Amino acid sequence: MPNIKSAKKRVKVIATKTANNKARKSALRTAVKKANIAVDTNSANKVDEVRVAIKKIDQAAANGILHKNTAARKKSALARKLNNANA
Repeated sequence: MPNIKSAKKRVKVIATKTANNKARKSALRTAVKKANIAVDTNSANKVDEVRVAIKKIDQAAANGILHKNTAARKKSALARKLNNANA
């Protein structure tokens, strides 16, 4: 347990940021999962679900939760899957 005031504050700040990152990452995973299910089942709203998932991926990359290349790879995989389903 930290004794210095600034170290105590860092513990609080890190806990808050960890909780925020965890929530964002969970929302990202949920969106990607919904998009994959929508494309697999050929749902009517599959384009919207993929669009939402891509937006979440971009936000995660902007917030530093995902590396930019990981985000690009995930977006590419979703787009490829959607295009194959439409073809």
